[in-house]
Amino acid sequence: MDKALDDVKILDLSRVQAGPSCAQLLGFLGADVIKVEDTNGGDRTRWDLAHRDDQDSVYFTIYNNNKRAMTLDLKNERGKELFAQMVDWADVVLENYSKGVMDRLGFGYQRLKKINPRIVYASIKGFGNWGPYSEYKSFETAAQAMGGLMAVNGEPDGPPMSVSIGAGDSGTGLHMGIAILAALRQRDRTGEGQMIEVAMQDGILNLMRISLIRPLSTGTWAGRSGAAGWSGVPNVFRCAPGGPDDYVLIHLRGEMWETTLAVMGREELLGDERFESDEARGARADEVTEIVESWTMQRSKHEAFAALAAAGVWAGAVLSPLETLDDEHLKQRDMIVTVIDDERGDYRMIGCPLKMEKSPVTVTAAPRYSEHTDEILNDMLGVSSDEISELRAQGVIV
Repeated sequence: MDKALDDVKILDLSRVQAGPSCAQLLGFLGADVIKVEDTNGGDRTRWDLAHRDDQDSVYFTIYNNNKRAMTLDLKNERGKELFAQMVDWADVVLENYSKGVMDRLGFGYQRLKKINPRIVYASIKGFGNWGPYSEYKSFETAAQAMGGLMAVNGEPDGPPMSVSIGAGDSGTGLHMGIAILAALRQRDRTGEGQMIEVAMQDGILNLMRISLIRPLSTGTWAGRSGAAGWSGVPNVFRCAPGGPDDYVLIHLRGEMWETTLAVMGREELLGDERFESDEARGARADEVTEIVESWTMQRSKHEAFAALAAAGVWAGAVLSPLETLDDEHLKQRDMIVTVIDDERGDYRMIGCPLKMEKSPVTVTAAPRYSEHTDEILNDMLGVSSDEISELRAQGVIV
């Protein structure tokens, strides 16, 4: 079956997470993604956090499914010539190098658009290519700090905390994926490519919109609220048997409080003025917690979640990362899949969250280092087997 992006060709020069997560998502949708790696080992996530010396790390495979991979020395003149030919073939060049690296390699946007006026040049940076911080490097938690995310996480009397999801990296990748698709759609109308950019700090700030309502409307900030929700209403409650992840989240604002009381069999508290508003429940957070936990501690988090959700309460069992991998709902939605890999052995992997009727996704194995170099040089660029051997002997490829 045809895929949504079957005719899109992407040269992925990015490394680690922000760029690779973007390219992987487009690969899920059918784009031909070629991961172009250096001749000195490639993307460092291949070995970073690896559990075996002879296999790529899960850190690499989790962000690089549905791609081909080749090596090319972009500092070598012949390597530059070959890459220029690939740019002429491609629709998108994606990179997340430090500012100025692509220009020093001779492949800044001005050069790329001379080679291919239709090219979409997608650049991911920590702080962007302009602005007071543009010369500075960044990474996940630095972006969270500078985007305001750390300040809103943590206990009220504790220090700011980062969140362990890839909000800075993968969040930026998601933003860039949208930008790439928009640029390609605009190119369909104009015939011209363009440079697009997403800064990690910008991406974090965009994700922070809900936390900026009060600062924008009143010029004040309430500070960190820990596990409490808006208005200080508690929303995370212990469950049986009392393990470190035995919690259920329950939204107790508005009418959800009344519905929760009914589920718990505590109708006598309906209309009780001590708890009649969000502000009142926030002011009596300890009492609210005691009331709710007298019920939740008699049940597992899954039992509590099922009872509340069936009644229409916004709730969720707090699943650990290990528990998500065995969650039946996620399995049935192909979010936990088995990847067939003859080299590494079959393994579990995260699926694609985009469900498209006419563009179903099959998650394929992440490519091995330089796995498709010969294939790409021969089929795409017409390089002979003899020249490929010569390029390998010269260190232009691996």
